[in-house]
Amino acid sequence: MNEEFVALQKNKTWHLVPPQQGKNLIDCKWVFRIKRKSDGTIDRYKARLVAKGFKQRYGIDYEDTFSPVVKAATIRLVLSIAVSRGWSLRQLDVQNAFLHGALEEEVYMKQPPGFVNKNVPSYICKLDKSLYGLKQAPRAWYSRLSHKMQQLGFVPSKSETSLFIYNKHNTYIFVLIYVDDIIVTSSSDEAVTGLLKDLSTEFALKDLGDLHYFLGIEVKKHEDGLHLSQEKYAADMVKKAGLQGYKPSPTPMSSSEKLSLTEGQLLSQDDSTKYRSLVGALQYLTLTRPDISFAVNKVCQFVHAPTTVHWAAAKRIVRYVKNTANIGLNFSKSSSTLVSAFSDSDWAGCLDDRRSTGGFAIFFGPNLISWCARKQALFPGLAQRQNTRHWQMPQLRLYGYNPC
Repeated sequence: MNEEFVALQKNKTWHLVPPQQGKNLIDCKWVFRIKRKSDGTIDRYKARLVAKGFKQRYGIDYEDTFSPVVKAATIRLVLSIAVSRGWSLRQLDVQNAFLHGALEEEVYMKQPPGFVNKNVPSYICKLDKSLYGLKQAPRAWYSRLSHKMQQLGFVPSKSETSLFIYNKHNTYIFVLIYVDDIIVTSSSDEAVTGLLKDLSTEFALKDLGDLHYFLGIEVKKHEDGLHLSQEKYAADMVKKAGLQGYKPSPTPMSSSEKLSLTEGQLLSQDDSTKYRSLVGALQYLTLTRPDISFAVNKVCQFVHAPTTVHWAAAKRIVRYVKNTANIGLNFSKSSSTLVSAFSDSDWAGCLDDRRSTGGFAIFFGPNLISWCARKQALFPGLAQRQNTRHWQMPQLRLYGYNPC
């Protein structure tokens, strides 16, 4: 807590002012967290001062909000390019990232618990820079980072605002931003070193070395490229679900099984909460597991009213994951830049409304970079026929078709 408070003071996050009448005053609290390594061991303990942003009022102490989060497909595409070209991959962490953004609005906050100034205990904090918990904090952080990157000659991608590209003097640099976690890959190691030096002058940057653990995804190098997996996350999910001693399943779902809203008995409120939590965890696991995307999409369709049948189907997916926790994505070296796409549908597989679940997979060369399984929407003008059991949506096999 002392280190965090000193960092806040050094960053000049606020200054104390007398109480302001008619101004919205928000509170704050300390949040504690344990940061772990990919093997589960403790890396460090963190204490963070968080503003209670839910007390902010739109138009008074905040307006626009924005969260700089890079898409998973973009990460896979950049990793595929880096592997194919033999580029190095570096991982960076910005300490107290949200404390770097300057605020445009007037925001007033109570003094932090345990660190009230004894000389002026009645004074309040007027925030000069953003703080964790504020609704505009992500936007303020991204605005400052984006401005700095463009000063250094980077150009933000038009389709992905969290991807910055540098292409000058036969030097390529790709920078991926996920809030305060950054991945850098480049055709020149000297260029990366220079970039880190320039960013360190303005941000508290920590170089984590070669990319090895990012957003719960383990990155392992092998002779031909990279292997991405969520083995630790999968093991934790199985343990949380209490299925460690259950028999593993060879498949995530039976090929003949079709779930329905009316099958089974409705779960209790507590069991429904557990079901939704488990399904949400399975959704995150699909970042590196396309083999369970279809099955996970099926159980996601019933989160509003899960039954015992749906619960059994979700547990079967977990039992399959238990047996295949080390499965993930492989990115291999290749000179091919061919983009190929495949799509399919289960042909009116839903027993309740006769709608199809469509899916696609997109490859960049030999590497899978994007996939999706989602219940298809009806064509305009056909909504009145959605309850007709004898009508089914035609299958779409168009090259590059994206049902999402």
